[in-house]
Amino acid sequence: MPWTQTYAPAGSVALSALIAAAPVVVLLGLLGIFHVRAHLAALAGLATSLLIAILVFHMPAKLAWAAAGFGAMYGLLPIGWIVLCAIFVYDITVHTGQFDVLKHSIAGLADDRRIQAVLIAFSFGAFMEGAAGFGTPVAISAAMLIGLGFKPRSAAGLALIGNTAPVAFGALGTPILALAKVTNIPAEQLAMMVGRQLPLFSLIVPFWLIAAMCGFRRMREVWPVCLTAGLSFGVVQCLVSNTLGPALVDILASVASILATLVLLRFWQPREVWRFEHDAPDREGEAPAEPRFSSEPRLGRSLALPEGSEPVISDTAPAVATLPDYGTRLRPTPRQAAVAWMPWVILSLVVFAWGVPQVKNALNRLASPSVKLVALDQKVFRAPPVVPKVHAEEAVFSFNWLSATGTALLIAGIASGLLLGLSPALILKIFARTLWRVRLSLLTIAAMLALGFVTRFGGLDATMGLAFAATGKLFPFFSPLLGWLGVALTGSDTSSNVLFGNLQQITAGRVGIPPILAAAANSSGGVMGKMIDAQSIVVAGVATGQEGQEGTILRDVFFHSLALAVLVGLLVLAQAYLFPGIVPR
Repeated sequence: MPWTQTYAPAGSVALSALIAAAPVVVLLGLLGIFHVRAHLAALAGLATSLLIAILVFHMPAKLAWAAAGFGAMYGLLPIGWIVLCAIFVYDITVHTGQFDVLKHSIAGLADDRRIQAVLIAFSFGAFMEGAAGFGTPVAISAAMLIGLGFKPRSAAGLALIGNTAPVAFGALGTPILALAKVTNIPAEQLAMMVGRQLPLFSLIVPFWLIAAMCGFRRMREVWPVCLTAGLSFGVVQCLVSNTLGPALVDILASVASILATLVLLRFWQPREVWRFEHDAPDREGEAPAEPRFSSEPRLGRSLALPEGSEPVISDTAPAVATLPDYGTRLRPTPRQAAVAWMPWVILSLVVFAWGVPQVKNALNRLASPSVKLVALDQKVFRAPPVVPKVHAEEAVFSFNWLSATGTALLIAGIASGLLLGLSPALILKIFARTLWRVRLSLLTIAAMLALGFVTRFGGLDATMGLAFAATGKLFPFFSPLLGWLGVALTGSDTSSNVLFGNLQQITAGRVGIPPILAAAANSSGGVMGKMIDAQSIVVAGVATGQEGQEGTILRDVFFHSLALAVLVGLLVLAQAYLFPGIVPR
């Protein structure tokens, strides 16, 4: 039964938007206020979205359930598959004791916890965002931080805050390419505009990250590192996006950030080394302290494996492998460090190769079955003013299992395990343990994406977008907040661009600002919503062994997300009316 979306079923767009926001309010309220476990909160939000779509927006029940099923499928592949396999790689390194060797090799570069946070959560996380996106950087960065000795809650919050400025160009420019498709604005032009917005925040985020971790005073003590990491990233981000297009922006900018920071550390170190209270100081001048996110007891330690010892894997969290402690003063030899870094080098190379268009297309030709959801495909119609003319929404699920980023992570994990001397049977056992541990998180992700797809196909998202678009001359300020809302709802800057990109363009023309500015603002503002979307919160919880604590993680980062989104709004407002010459012509 074909059905055309309606955007003011309650009589006005404003009232309809308030009703449409109910699923999000239920989800975030249960998580952040009532401390309900994530999978139950997600299911409650999904049930709310189904009821509102069917009873208020008059969406046929058959179509609503089909949209939920479509979203759940997408939640499991590619998102859930990435999470599962990323944690699998981490578990391999913990089981073999290599994560502790990695910890000591990073400590050899910088003992200071603040510097480690910048290198891992911001610079290395940006590389993973550029190569893979879709939850990979949060999973990997959080797992690495907790393996380095960060407390779980701190590791989750820092990984989420760090994964912001790179998101607009994530997964080899996929968000920008999707935005270009729905707006018919050339991707190169959109990349230029985003590249004139986000570099400022690339500079800000390392400072923000450390201030959130240990306060403004402690942040000032390592300002050269924050400046070097952020400025090098921002400059390269601006240059590449304005010359080469969107595909390699994050890859090149993150490499520049890492190299520049390492060069700085050869000539400069903080006067006082800042460490956690639970760290055992091994030299004079260290200042043990606690991160602001958390004072909860540490879940466990991942310690290097002396010769002849056997590790025992805990079922509670990936970071609590119980291994014999042989002291904190030991520094690995170059060979030991190379072995410890080997799984992550393999992971980076395989993930990057999987993201190259030629490789991805070749893999898709080998295995890329597509399933058209007959009950939903071409059955839902979007209507003006959300789109220029009525058109049918497609519902085709591409089962790209071979070219999926999660498959690249799985291959990296298997290869790493074999090279580290594990038997195939033991590798399979570790994978089974990982799957069992993340089972509820996979259910949560499936329910979250089901909620997002019901919102999209039911027109609830468009109604909320129209409410933002009704702000007139202040629209340039609210334009990034619309993108922020889109990412918070869908968990993806790409999806937010698909949902709201055209609406941004149409509204910009009505209020008299360049459409390219509003379209780019959707992506630039959206990146700040990445740290609070339910998918990222769940991924961070899984990676740090905090299943059931998703509400606490959300409360930790919500202010940072909203504050940064507001700053993007102020920047776009200034670009619209004070500095219009910055907009590409």
